[in-house]
Amino acid sequence: MKRSSLPRTYFLLLAPLLALFAPGSALAHQPFFEDPDTTAATPMVISDPEMSTALFSTLEKPGDVDFFSFTVSAGQTIEIGMTIPQVEGQKLFAPTIAVIAREMDREASDVLPADALPLVSGQFGVTLMEPVEAEFFFEPFSRTAYWQRQRRRFTFASEGDVHVVVWHPQLSVGRYTLVVGQQEVLGGDPGVARKLNEYWTPVKLSPGDGTAVSHDSISNATQEPAASPLETADSETTAGPCSWLFRLLASLIGALELCR
Repeated sequence: MKRSSLPRTYFLLLAPLLALFAPGSALAHQPFFEDPDTTAATPMVISDPEMSTALFSTLEKPGDVDFFSFTVSAGQTIEIGMTIPQVEGQKLFAPTIAVIAREMDREASDVLPADALPLVSGQFGVTLMEPVEAEFFFEPFSRTAYWQRQRRRFTFASEGDVHVVVWHPQLSVGRYTLVVGQQEVLGGDPGVARKLNEYWTPVKLSPGDGTAVSHDSISNATQEPAASPLETADSETTAGPCSWLFRLLASLIGALELCR
């Protein structure tokens, strides 16, 4: 049985245990995929920003800018962060995040992409979340690995819409996951297994998209092939073979091969 063919029911049954024993895992979030590509006029809307949501997204061509939005009440605190899947060649991929809301500073607006500038008007200002040094993260059940980058909690002064903008200043392309909220609730895209497998591939530019500035060209560091969802991730900092708990869960659903 291939992992991508596991019925959604299995994930729903396992999710509560996974959330208890691996609270930082990708499976603890409700997963959704950016499809179609978002714009300032058609952002990806997050219905409940307190609910932990993983938005699997792609900067798919040079200059691509992604937009997300949600609504908050005055005094509400929301966590926003980003992880980078260990797709080959993405070790240095580090997009910038801008959070646009009422009563924020407007001085940082001069670095925003042109598409996002109209959002900073009236009482709206912007806070930048620039990339930080990545921390390695391994999700043992799905056998996928990530680099965790910027993460921050925001307490919003006023009620209203919040816009989250993601772009790469050097015009690089790549995959990323925007994480919003902390409250763990079952749900998400029922096609996550199939879509995650497709997502876990390097971005290929279409003819006419131009040439992206490679994020790996910034450094001469040797890049090792990254783990895929269908392969075992090998790293000094990984969890290694499945723990007894995950082997038991995999055995119960007849998918012990996930731990091999």
